[in-house]
Amino acid sequence: MQGRPRRSVLYMPGSNERALEKAKTIPADALIFDLEDAVAPDAKPLARDQVSAAVKNGGYGGREIVIRVNALETPWGTEDILAACEAEPDAILVPKVVHPGDIISVAKILQGVHAPEEIRLWAMMETPMAILNARTIAATAVYEENRLCCLVMGTNDLIKESRARALHDRFAVVPWLAMTLVAARAYRLDIIDGVYNEFRDEMGLREECERGRTLGMDGKTLIHPSQVGPCNQIFSPTEEEVEWSRKIIEAFRRPENKQKGVIVVEGRMVERLHLGMAERTVSIAEQIREMEMACA
Repeated sequence: MQGRPRRSVLYMPGSNERALEKAKTIPADALIFDLEDAVAPDAKPLARDQVSAAVKNGGYGGREIVIRVNALETPWGTEDILAACEAEPDAILVPKVVHPGDIISVAKILQGVHAPEEIRLWAMMETPMAILNARTIAATAVYEENRLCCLVMGTNDLIKESRARALHDRFAVVPWLAMTLVAARAYRLDIIDGVYNEFRDEMGLREECERGRTLGMDGKTLIHPSQVGPCNQIFSPTEEEVEWSRKIIEAFRRPENKQKGVIVVEGRMVERLHLGMAERTVSIAEQIREMEMACA
């Protein structure tokens, strides 16, 4: 339940060695080194080698490092996964997930090569079929050997495949986000919102981040370093949220409340489930503070 900050999740093209180096100075919570969409077919082997070397060499501090591989059915998928296992990132992002078997198949490869248990799996939710199967995909997280911990929304692909209009209010997109978010929460997974394409439009980015946070998203995928600051700000717990969470934790720790399921805190009814939420909020806030101090 404690989790880790995933406010800003920045895509970095695996074929751009300079970008991989620059990523060490960008204050994003997580970095996705991309071997898939951002890399041309003839550059994929080179990108794989560069990303593997970058992850092995480290230097990214407390940032969560994720490698997005190519799909298993492509000519590069299996080699990408094997190379990622050897490089040992924090997670592997599985693209084009449409049913539970896509996660299970990758998890079995990791088991077969005895990949470190710390390597988690993230799932790209970027097709209409993925949205329809969101519950069963998320349910694979019930089994620890499947390693699933996070869903990532691929809103650009969803818009393209659904023939929806890409409006700023995301009228067509919100139902897909909400369906997937509920599935994620049902199985205690994090979920990251899709990208905002107009990276020079900070006001538009802020509005979309605010809507995503209101919906319940843990953070947002980004395509440009300039988007990291606003995203971090909006998806961070507010001072008021942290203060209220500390009050809930303190109240439940009192001897007379330790066995209670429901208590009253400053005139408000608070259930034990709110204690778990409060502990997570405080933990995220403390991790953010530690990361900021390390970068200062």
